[in-house]
Amino acid sequence: MTTSEAAEPRAGADKAAEARAIAERNLCGLVNALARQIEAHVRERATALDLTTAQATALRELTGPMTMRELAERMCCEPSNATFVVDRLEQQGIVERRPHPSDRRAKQLVLTPEGTALRERLIELLTEGSPMAVFTPQEQSTLQDLLNRATG
Repeated sequence: MTTSEAAEPRAGADKAAEARAIAERNLCGLVNALARQIEAHVRERATALDLTTAQATALRELTGPMTMRELAERMCCEPSNATFVVDRLEQQGIVERRPHPSDRRAKQLVLTPEGTALRERLIELLTEGSPMAVFTPQEQSTLQDLLNRATG
């Protein structure tokens, strides 16, 4: 085998690796662009309801009674950050803290009737014109599965 023959498979492998790196870079750019579009969409809709993005996120995630820790996990933040957000929502009469039914040390977060109505309106606004609306429900499910697999 000559030196050039031995180098050919390596050159092919290098080209394949480079093509994968370019594809990954392009995909990362697209995912980041989509994330920015979604963030801008949420911010715009939240502002229309006199909410911050964090308040809108908390409101969207409050699907039923839950602890502050559970809400923080859903919001992907520290409990202290969720507490700050919930304090503001509580001051606005959107959320109440109630005793936890099975843990005297804990409180449950519960939407007030006003909070429930506001959450419903927020969900409507977030759905209208969402960057994700270009996907069919099946495509959204597939994308979610792929992203879940990629993020572990």
